[in-house]
Amino acid sequence: RAPRRALGRSSCLRIARQRRSLNPSAMATRSVAARCLAFVLLLALLAVASAADYYKTLGLNRGASDDQIKRAYRKLALKYHPDKNPGNEEAASKFADIGNAYEVLSDAEKRQIYDRHGEEGVKQHAAQGGHGGGGFGGGDIFSQFFGHGFGGFGGGPQEPETPKGDSLVIDLDVSIRDLYLGRIIRVARDKDVIKPAKGTRKCNCKQRTVTRQIGPGMYQQFAKEECEECPNVKLGRESETIAVEIEPGAPDGHEMLFFEEGEPIVDGEPGDLTVRVRTAKDDRFERHGNDLHMIFRVDLVEALAGFDKAFTHFDGHEVRLKRDGITTPGLVETIAKEGMPVHNQHKKFGNLVVTYQVDFPKKLTEKQKGEVKKLFAGTF
Repeated sequence: RAPRRALGRSSCLRIARQRRSLNPSAMATRSVAARCLAFVLLLALLAVASAADYYKTLGLNRGASDDQIKRAYRKLALKYHPDKNPGNEEAASKFADIGNAYEVLSDAEKRQIYDRHGEEGVKQHAAQGGHGGGGFGGGDIFSQFFGHGFGGFGGGPQEPETPKGDSLVIDLDVSIRDLYLGRIIRVARDKDVIKPAKGTRKCNCKQRTVTRQIGPGMYQQFAKEECEECPNVKLGRESETIAVEIEPGAPDGHEMLFFEEGEPIVDGEPGDLTVRVRTAKDDRFERHGNDLHMIFRVDLVEALAGFDKAFTHFDGHEVRLKRDGITTPGLVETIAKEGMPVHNQHKKFGNLVVTYQVDFPKKLTEKQKGEVKKLFAGTF
């Protein structure tokens, strides 16, 4: 690790200056500087690619309010808490990621740094003496948020639940091409929203038990509803566009959470929206997990004499299909690492499974039949 860290921008410039003093050729110097700059840019791109998206971790957009951030953390932290998922390493990892995301986004200063410079900016801010910096783990944040012994995790009293609107699940058909390359798809939809209306209404109603004396030594208990007065509201319709990020290799059925983008409810919080990926049909490929299956057609001459062909894959590189022997109809060949990208695993790919089909001539003349018989006489 030490040699990679040493070859930074300053090292590149130092090498270029040394080469300039030793070699008067400006072309050689520029070549070294260009290679060094390309190396630094590659490291930067790799760092950006591996950086966490805190908003995505909490299912939020970048304009989320402080209250939305808190509610999103509350919901996800309870869902993935280790006490609810004993022995589940994936849940434990998500719980830690959720805690790190909330630790940054709930702090105004760190959120501003993150919005401008990303995860690396937050880490640098912490290294320079700024308070916090992410990476404290989900447990500490959970304790600060809920307190020790929050309901269900230590016997403490549970907080009253806020009413929540219905959550929605929509299926999004995505082409194999987009699932291979990755893409941001913008989805337009109409949704119910709560809007101000004239007048007032009763709200936050609660039942209170009242005891009344109705005679000597006689008492009567009854429930009485007590309400506050709030501004009136009404339901309306509104169009909006949500950006759905399709990650390369996202599996069929992969779900993405959009916090509080579901159905609204008066005096409560909106439900959530879940977008579920469905692999759309493709003219060339069928997807089976991380593998791609395709039918490749050759004519009878190619099937008998061999062939050397290629087709262009989704990312532009060519896949070569070559056979020297006889290709029988239905022959299956597996080509390693030419299938789908493996989701969240850098530079790993499934396989391409090719089934060959042979196209025969529709008819032959009598002369052609005779030549074929002579050609293959004694072959079988």
